[in-house]
This record gives sequence, structure tokens and C-alpha cells, in this order.
Amino acid sequence: MATNTAFSLVSLLLSLVLGVIFSCKCNGDSSEAEALLKWKASLLRSEALRSWSLSTVNGSPCNWTGISCNGDKQVTKIDLLDYGLGGNLDHFSFSSFPNLGYLRLSGNELSGKFPPGIDLLTNLTFLEFYNNSFSGFIPPEIGKVKSLVYLSLDRNNFTGPIPPSLGNLSKLSEIYLSINPLSGSIPPQIGNLTSLTILKFYRNNLIGSIPRQIGNLRSLTHIDLNGNFLTGSIPASLGNVTGLVFLYLYNNQLSGSIPEEIGNLRSLTALQASTNNLTGHIPFTLGNLTELTTLHLFQNQIPGPLPPSIGNLRNLTRLVLFDNQLSGSLPEEMANLTSHLPQICQGGTLIKFTARDNHFSGPIPVSLRDCKSIERIWLQNNQLTGNISEGFGVYPSLSVIDLSYNRFYGELSSDWGDCRNLTTLKFAKNNITGRMPPHIGQLTQLSILDLSSNRLQGEIPSEVGKLSMLYNLSLNDNRLSGLVPQELGQLSNLELLDLSVNNLSGPIPEQIEQCTKLRSLKLNRNSLNGSIPFQAGNLVNLGTILDFSQNQLTGEIPTQLGKLSKLEDLNLSHNMLSGSIPQSFKELISLSSIDVSHNDLEGPLPKNKAFQQASVEAFAQNKDLCGDVKGLRHCNSSLVSPGNERKGHKTVVIIVVPLAVALFLICAFVIIFSLLHKKARNEETEVQESHNQDLFSVWNYDGNIVYEDIIEATEGFDEKFCVGEGGCGKVYKANLSSGQVVAVKKLHQVGEQIDERSFQNEIQALTEIRHRNIVKLYGFCSHPRCSFLVYEYMERGSLAGILKNGEGAAELDWIRRVNVVQSVAHALSYMHHDCNPLIVHRDLSCNNILLSMEFDACISDFGTARLLKPDSSNWSTLAGTFGYVAPELAYTMKVTEKCDVYSFGVIALEVIMGKHPGELLSSLSTSEAKGLLLKDIMDQRLPPPTDQEMKEVVLTVALAFACLLS
Repeated sequence: MATNTAFSLVSLLLSLVLGVIFSCKCNGDSSEAEALLKWKASLLRSEALRSWSLSTVNGSPCNWTGISCNGDKQVTKIDLLDYGLGGNLDHFSFSSFPNLGYLRLSGNELSGKFPPGIDLLTNLTFLEFYNNSFSGFIPPEIGKVKSLVYLSLDRNNFTGPIPPSLGNLSKLSEIYLSINPLSGSIPPQIGNLTSLTILKFYRNNLIGSIPRQIGNLRSLTHIDLNGNFLTGSIPASLGNVTGLVFLYLYNNQLSGSIPEEIGNLRSLTALQASTNNLTGHIPFTLGNLTELTTLHLFQNQIPGPLPPSIGNLRNLTRLVLFDNQLSGSLPEEMANLTSHLPQICQGGTLIKFTARDNHFSGPIPVSLRDCKSIERIWLQNNQLTGNISEGFGVYPSLSVIDLSYNRFYGELSSDWGDCRNLTTLKFAKNNITGRMPPHIGQLTQLSILDLSSNRLQGEIPSEVGKLSMLYNLSLNDNRLSGLVPQELGQLSNLELLDLSVNNLSGPIPEQIEQCTKLRSLKLNRNSLNGSIPFQAGNLVNLGTILDFSQNQLTGEIPTQLGKLSKLEDLNLSHNMLSGSIPQSFKELISLSSIDVSHNDLEGPLPKNKAFQQASVEAFAQNKDLCGDVKGLRHCNSSLVSPGNERKGHKTVVIIVVPLAVALFLICAFVIIFSLLHKKARNEETEVQESHNQDLFSVWNYDGNIVYEDIIEATEGFDEKFCVGEGGCGKVYKANLSSGQVVAVKKLHQVGEQIDERSFQNEIQALTEIRHRNIVKLYGFCSHPRCSFLVYEYMERGSLAGILKNGEGAAELDWIRRVNVVQSVAHALSYMHHDCNPLIVHRDLSCNNILLSMEFDACISDFGTARLLKPDSSNWSTLAGTFGYVAPELAYTMKVTEKCDVYSFGVIALEVIMGKHPGELLSSLSTSEAKGLLLKDIMDQRLPPPTDQEMKEVVLTVALAFACLLS
């Protein structure tokens, strides 16, 4: 009996214990589900979380999207990478998840501050909030999550300092805080993270020095602190981090020397300390880094010679040293393991060597001449010497070589014709003599040939006409003689042609009209004779300059030159031209400079702004020019003398009456023809619509052939040819069989149809526009399943892409940036004032500004453009890119040219700052802006501008603010 009673009591207690345990488990499961649902309800966008519902199987969160549980059905992992969630974490209850070890919310649109309570996740090992819009301070409580192994908060808007409490996370292996506006200094407590392997704090606003305690982190393999405002010297303690593989310190304000202790980092493969204020010599110990593949020290103030020990770096592929104070020679004896270049090249690894803008002298060592792996060499702006004919051989991989502005002499070897991959060959401003080798015609990939400012003699070889990819041919300031080759007309991609200051003779070839892309043509200071060919008027893309001055040209100025509506500078001075200046010149709407002095011209000046505002010197030493220019006589209203007045009246009647009759007949014919043409066109449209015919048009080409060529060149729009994507479609690079390279934008389809409005807008806008700073539309194809537009190809891509790229941004110096802003301004002025009706782009941003190889800017992407008619209200739906849209457009919805003016102001600031000025714009109305200095917002990746450059920058910023406030 007692035994039964005892057994019953034990069973009862066991049941109670199991009940309590079961109850706890159920309550825990329910609590976590409730917390997740509460957070989901607070989100603005949570479509991807449809499975988060109590109606799901068993109502357990373990079956929900992105949720993982342990064996006790407790949530251990929340992984919501790239789910498009919008909202914040204000209603996320950290305390409800005591077993959570993994939390990833990256790639969403979450915002707000980092919520309190993170310290309650005592089991958390992985925390990733990468690529959201979180703001505010990183809470110091994060230092209490001592189990944390991985922490990624980069690509957000976190501000304030890095909390020193991070130093408590002794288990932390990887930390990413990059691309935030974090400020303050790097806390020395970081030196406590002895398990750390990766440390990335790049592109913040960090100041102060790199703490010496970083040398305690001996497990580190990656350090990336680029794009901050760090000062002081590179700490010698870094030499203790012997496992380091990547060290990125570029784009800061570091000073002093590279410490000798860097030589201890024998595992280092990449060392980038460019764009700083380093002033010490390159240490000899750098030669110990035998695993190094990339060494970037450009844009510093490093003096002295290169240490011979660099010759030990046999794995080096990229050696970039430009814009320093380096000096001394590159001696031949470096081949005996006492120099860098011979040993690098013996290994056959060197691809890129850039040492331009230094003070190197002496010859180029044999070791570099024998380096067959080299692809790109920039040595311009030094004091190098030597015989150019002996300096180099045949390079199968070489694509770019620039030895300009040195002291090379001798003749060009025919071996250069065997470097078949060359795209850029620049030997300007040396002492090169002899003739141009005809073998240059074998360089079919060449796009830039610059041999200017040398002492070349003889004729320009006709083989130059075979360089079908050439867009810049500069042979000016030499002693070339003979005729201008007719074969130059074969250079269909040529944009810049400069043959000035030579001894060329004979006529200007008519074939020049075939160079339809020419933007700059300079033939001045030669001995050219004959008349100006009227075919030059077909070069409608001439924009920068047309200079035929200081020759022996005769005859009249052809009236066809009046078609050059983009031309800015025209110089025909110091010739023997006669007759009058064509009145067609009044159509030169872009003309800003004119010089026709020292000729034999007479008659009235055209009614053109450039002529009327020119000085009298531009018309001096002519026969009898007249016009409304101070220093010239006013033109007479009548050339008939009083004695012959009656005879004059009779002559006028004899001439005018037949002309009036003829004019009447012509007008009647035009009206009748227009009516018939309109009727026929309407009938044709109806037929096309009924048969759903394809429309294809490519100016100056057979449409069907080019359509097939584009499909073949892109392999049916294969993704490997895609070079970009916008809101309206993807852009592909197409190498046509003719050798021409074009950009093809294939429009996105909406359902079964393409976005017809964007398609028509772009065609309508670009067919109305002809301007050197607006991308050229070559043609289009309209088809229900495949519609695309064909443009000129801009080699450097978008302005936004260049500003984001460290090396690209460094090449975009202050003058080039100012020129980009000016080019966009010229294009907008043309669209808003010279087009009828005027054109408003509506989506101006740095993504829609493209740059050529020479950094010339063009506006692109007119899919949202509007033609504004005076008799229209011009209301519209909101269009444009966030951050560039004028605020008033958001609530007025009225399209005016001011929409573009505001966007232009944002772009101008972005070009100077190197990043979008969103924070600056939002702070303008606050007290923070009062103490703001121009130097504080300028792009720190560039060296400080010179006085003249600063004047240009100041004017650009002033213009930007004027546009933003207009």
C-alpha cells in the first residue's frame, strides 16, 4: 500500500514537472512568434514575409521564411538578406530571442537608429546590417555581446565615433564599418581584438592617427582604412602584423615616411598608400615583400631614388608611382639583382608601370625594354633620355605607352608596327627625328597617336589611313612636309586632328568630309594653298575649333561652313581669302571666337553674336569689311549713287517682279506638295500599323545590314556585352564589322510591350539636338519584341562610375572637373535656349553624364525628356533620380527648365566634392553650415588645387549654389 502511494506521488510530481517544462517550451515558442509578428506589423514593406503567420503549419516560426530553430524549436537564426524590407527596428524585441546566434538583415531598406537591447543577445556570434539606411550612433552596448565573431554594419548612415567598447569583443574575427559617415578617431582599444583577421573602416570621416595598438592584431590579414582623413605617420608597429596580406591606406592625409618595419610583412600582396602626404624616402626593406603584386604610392611627395631592393619583387604586376618627387636614374646595372625592373621583368609579371610626373632622368634600362609582359607604361613628364630607336622592341601585350615630355632622341623604329595591341602611342615633346615609319599603319587598334612637338620630317605616310579606330591624331609642331594625305578621309572615327605648325603644302583634301566625327581640326601654320573645300561644311560635329590660319589659302570662304552650328572657335586669318564673309555664318550659333584678319575680304559682317562682339583686330588687314564693330566703318544702306537713282529703280523692278512671280509659284507648289505628302504619309502609317511592320533607321547606313550586324556583335544581346543598366533598358557595347564601336540601349519590355513613351521621347529629343556635349544618336530599331537605340560609344562610362572609382577619380583632376561642369552647362544652355521648342531633360544625374577617353562630357538618357511648347501647360508626373530632383517639382508637377537647373547644381557640387552632396544640402539651413569651409567639402582624393585652379573651383561652387537656390 505504501509502495503504491509512493509511486502515485512520484508520478504526480513527474507529471507536474513535465507540465511545467512543456508549458515553458510552448510559452517560449509563442513569445518568439509574437515578437516576430509584432515587428513584421511595424514594417512598411514586408511582402516577402507572407509565411510569417500563425496559420502556417503548427503556427511555429521555425517554418517561416528566413527563420531557423534548434531542436527545442527556439529561434537561433534570422537571415533576411535582400528581402526588400522597409521600416526600422524600433519594434524588434531582442529580449525575446535569448538563443539567437545569427542575425542578418543586409540588403534591405531598413532605417532608423540602432535600437537598444542588443546586449541582451548574449549568444549572438554573427551580426550583419550591411547595405541599409540605419543612422545615429553605434551604441556602446554592442561591446557587451562578447560572443560576437562577425560584425558588419557597413554601407549605412551611422554617425559619431567608433565605440571604444568594441575592444571588449575578444572573439571578434571580422569587423566591417565601411562607407558610413563615422567620425572621430580609431579607438586604441581596437588593439585588444587579438582574434581579428579582417578590419575594414574605409570611406568614413575618421580623423586622427592610426593607433599604434593596431600592431597587437597579429592575426590580421586585411586592413582597409582608405578614404578617410587620417593624419600622422604610418605606425611602425604594423610590422608586427606579419600575416597581413592586404594593406590599404590610400586617400587619407598621412605624412612622414613608410616605416622600415613594413619589410617584415612578407605575406603582403597589395600595398596601397597613394594620395597622402608622405614625404620620406621609399625604405630599402620594401624589397623584402617578395609576394607583393600591387604597389601604389602615387600622389604623394616622396623624394629620392627608387631603392635597388625593389628588384626583388618578382611577383609585382602593378607599380604605380606617379605624381611624386622621385628622382635619379633607372640604371642598367639594376639587372644584377640590384634593382626592381629587371627582376620584375625576368619573372614576366609586370603589367602596369606608371611613374609619370616625377624627376627621373637617364635612359630606360634594358630590363624594361625586354619586359614582354608589360601592357601599360606611363613615363611622361620626367627627364628621361636615350635613343628611342634602341629603347624598345616588340611588345605583344602592350596597349598604352606614353613617353611624352622627356628628352628622347633618335628615329622611330618600324618595330612599333608589330605591337598590334597598341591603343595609345604618345611620344609628344621630345627630340625625335627622321620620318614616320609606314609600319604604323599596322596598328589597327590604335585610338591615340600623338607625336607632336618633335622634329619629324618627310611626308605623313598614307598608311595612317588604315588606322580605322583612331580618334586622336596629333602631329603638330614638327617639320613634316608634302601633301596632307587623302587617305585621312578613311578615318571615320577621328575626332581630333592637329597637323598645325609643319611645312605641309598643297590643297586641303576634299576627302576630309568623310571624317564626320571630327570635333577639332587644326591645319594652321603650314603652307597649304588652293581654296577651302566646300566639303568641310559637312563636318557638322566640329565643335571645339576649326583653324586654317597662317597658310596660303585663296578664293572665297565657302558658304557651306555656315552649317557648322556647333563650332566655337573659327580662325581663317593670315591667308589670301577674298570676297565677302558668307551671310550663312549667322547660323553659327555656338561660335564664341572669330579671326579673319590679314586676308582680302570685303563687305558686311554676318549678324552673328561672335562677329558683333569681336575686337577690331579680328578683322584687321582686309580689303573693305564693314559692320557694327568699333573700329570698322558702318555698312551703307544703299550702293546706288543719286545720279543713277532712276536707273536703279528700273533695275530693281526688272529684278524684283520676276522674282516675286517665281516665289509665288514656288510657294504654291510647296503647299500642294506638302498636302499630298501628308496624305501619303498618313496612308503609309495606316498600312504600317495594319501590317505591324518593323521600323529601323540608321542614318547613313543600310538599316537591315546594321540590324544584323548589331545582333551579331552582341550575340543576341548576351550579358557579357552589357556595360550598364538604367531605368529604361540595358546598354551593350557593340563592335560592328565596319570597325566602329557603338553603344546599343535595348529597352526594357513592360509586359509584352516596350516602354513606348521613353522610346519615342528619346528619339524625338535626340533628333532635335546637335551639340558636342550631348550624346549622338546614330539610329534606332522599333519592334514589339526588340527595340533599341544606337549611340556613340563613350569609353570612360558614366561620371558617377568615375567618381566612385579611386583611380578614375584621381585622373579626373580639378581642371577636368571644371571642364565637365562647363560642358554640361553648355549642353543645357543649348537645350533650354537654342532648341525650339526647348527641351527639358528631367532626369539629369551623374549616372546620365558620359565621358570620352579625353574626359569630354556628354549628357545622355533622354527617356524622360519633354519638349516644352509655349502654348502648353507642361504638367507632368514626377520623373528623375532621387537626390537630383528639384523640390518644387515634387508638389507642383510642372515641368520647366528650372528642373534641370537644380539637377545641374547638384551635379556641379558632386563633381567638386567627389560624392553626392546630400548631407551638405540638408545642413545648409542649420547652424552647422555657418563654419563650413570650401576646402572641407572638396574631394580629398585630389591634391590641393593651385591658385588658378582654386579660382575655377570657387566659381563652379558659386554657380552650383546659384542654381540650387534659383
